Amino acid sequence: MGVSGKSGTVAVVGAGDYIGAAIAKRFAAGGYTVFAGRRNGDRLAPLQAEIEAAGGRCVAARVDARKEEDVTAFLQAADEAGPLEVCVFNVGANVNFPILDTTERVFRKVWEMGCYAGFLTGREAARRMLPHGRGSIFFTGATASMRGGIGYAAFASAKAGLRAVAQSMARELGPKNIHVAHLVIDAGVDTAFVRERIKARGGDAEALPPDTLMNPASIAETYWQLHQQSRDAWTFELDLRPYGEKW
Repeated sequence: MGVSGKSGTVAVVGAGDYIGAAIAKRFAAGGYTVFAGRRNGDRLAPLQAEIEAAGGRCVAARVDARKEEDVTAFLQAADEAGPLEVCVFNVGANVNFPILDTTERVFRKVWEMGCYAGFLTGREAARRMLPHGRGSIFFTGATASMRGGIGYAAFASAKAGLRAVAQSMARELGPKNIHVAHLVIDAGVDTAFVRERIKARGGDAEALPPDTLMNPASIAETYWQLHQQSRDAWTFELDLRPYGEKW
């Protein structure tokens, strides 16, 4: 049982320091036992400690989402502790290379991380949710899911592929009471990575107006609200951006 009396587990594949961690904390606060997985599993210790200090439950695990055996074992463990109620695929892979500098290795690795790993995660989550007759599977997308930009051939193709995987799954699994959704994060998120990019371009993140960058906690709240939706009005796709973002 979770801290608020909810049974079941939530698995976050790609529980990084920002969006993934915020999602894990939000669902833990909502009463679910959270299984947090990332490739560098040792970096999950602070997240696990924070959730447990707040009275929640978190199981941290090393998961390479590109490896079928890792994904299968991780979600099986979550389901055995659960049942598995929610699975969030949140693996990144955002890189920028001019097309002539995009090596075969870069393109393949980004596709494996951004698309193939999402397929593995979604399939294995569905295998465990279908016998229970319910569940939510959410995929984190990006602006690149909708259009390719200069230098983003690898990233955009992976994210567009992930969107197609999610859409196909939603059509197939929706009638079986599995809510599949794809979330387009269409702006900079307030992370160290984004702040460094702003600095590299000669900007000053500290001088930005309030709410220019997206707060990971605000993004996590949207995932939480999606899971609460009544099935007579399920959302498949939504996009999130700050009030001042041009689009």
